[in-house]
Amino acid sequence: MAGPAQKILVADDDASIRLVLSQAFSRLGYDVRATGNAATLLKWVTEGEGDLVITDVVMPDENVFDVLPRIRKQRPKLPVIVMSAQNTVLTAIAAAEGGVFEYIPKPFDLDDMAQLARRALERPSDREAAKAQARAVRDERLPLIGRSAPMQEVYRTIGRLVGADLTVLIQGESGVGKELVARALHDLGRRRDGRFVAISLAAIPRERVDSELFGRGDGDAGRLVEADGGTLFLDEIGDMPLDAQTRLLRVFDGAETAINPKTGRRPNARVIAATNRDLRGLVAQGLFREDLFFRLNVAPIRVPPLRERGEDIPELARAFLLRASREGLPSKTIDQSALDRLKRHDWPGNVRELENLIRRICALYGEENIGVRIVERELTDHAQPKTAAEGPVTLSTLVERSLASYFASQPGGIPPNGLYDRVLADIERPLFQLTLGATKGNQMKAAEVLGLNRNTLRKRLQDLGIEAKARA
Repeated sequence: MAGPAQKILVADDDASIRLVLSQAFSRLGYDVRATGNAATLLKWVTEGEGDLVITDVVMPDENVFDVLPRIRKQRPKLPVIVMSAQNTVLTAIAAAEGGVFEYIPKPFDLDDMAQLARRALERPSDREAAKAQARAVRDERLPLIGRSAPMQEVYRTIGRLVGADLTVLIQGESGVGKELVARALHDLGRRRDGRFVAISLAAIPRERVDSELFGRGDGDAGRLVEADGGTLFLDEIGDMPLDAQTRLLRVFDGAETAINPKTGRRPNARVIAATNRDLRGLVAQGLFREDLFFRLNVAPIRVPPLRERGEDIPELARAFLLRASREGLPSKTIDQSALDRLKRHDWPGNVRELENLIRRICALYGEENIGVRIVERELTDHAQPKTAAEGPVTLSTLVERSLASYFASQPGGIPPNGLYDRVLADIERPLFQLTLGATKGNQMKAAEVLGLNRNTLRKRLQDLGIEAKARA
């Protein structure tokens, strides 16, 4: 037997609008009550009536934006749709700040209003929402989230390593959560009382990497000394210049000259490195020291991309919703159809891209429940650039794709400072290597092919740490 019809409360001082909405929603099977003043609306809400409120802004007795805080206090989960002929950005902002489900300008399309009301009323039950929220609260406290088989393997590896003091190399694409794995190793391991010092080698100009790590001799002792007794996390280790690689190798050999001024001894830090690059390939190209690779690769951990652990997406999404709410964004739930759509996405930016998407939705949409329509719109609007059906893929398109994925993988969608130089270096490196390979290491011929002065080419090869002789 069907339950009672859902009730919609309509408030508008225009009798014709009350009549039209009452008839339209009654034909759709809803129970409707309509009033021409704010006081009656507030009375009905206070008495527990209504599953949805549709109200005009300007009422004869009170502005509805002055009433909204009282409605929120009495019925925090009651969705409110605000309609107004004052179609200004200030009205939309006031509606968003008042926590309304949606703001719709007058005149409106009746079908659009009906669809909007249906979405507002299609919320998960309080019991299911509470259970999902409880799971999110529990999971959000964990350093890593997910119960999929690939993540279980990561957990098992972490469990085997927390009791040891081995060097660890964490491998995985951008945005998979490599730093979270490193923090878990630190927080659960022997050095938990020491400092966790993280440095992104991709975010530091290459000429400053050595001084950042080992100090400048002017009272700045460097990150290695900061991590004494704790953990030094070297993110994007594949971007470390060769001279800094040589000095890091001395740290492992106990020959590093840096001294902790507080103890008078060489610093003792556990080194955890991470990379999204193929270090073996860099070794083969002469861009990464083989002996350093072996010292780092004592205990490797591969963090799977999100597309390999789609079953974890619901837990991750709910945890990110909770995190966004705690940081001041509107509190929201997400329905199963939206989660199913998220699970079908490829996620080139991985977990970080998912978190950015959730935060963006929380900030930009008024719905308390995130449905598949919102997710579809956001995934479509922020999709990777598509190539034309005809003609070859251009270098510009490939670079744009790579950069779009990189931006999506960064916290808040903003990469670290110094992006221009890093991008140029990433393009120059394979360009110079392939050109030197084609010219069998002849720098003069390579400079002619590139259209560069030979001294300019030699200087750039030195800056990038590329050997003068490249393999053909």
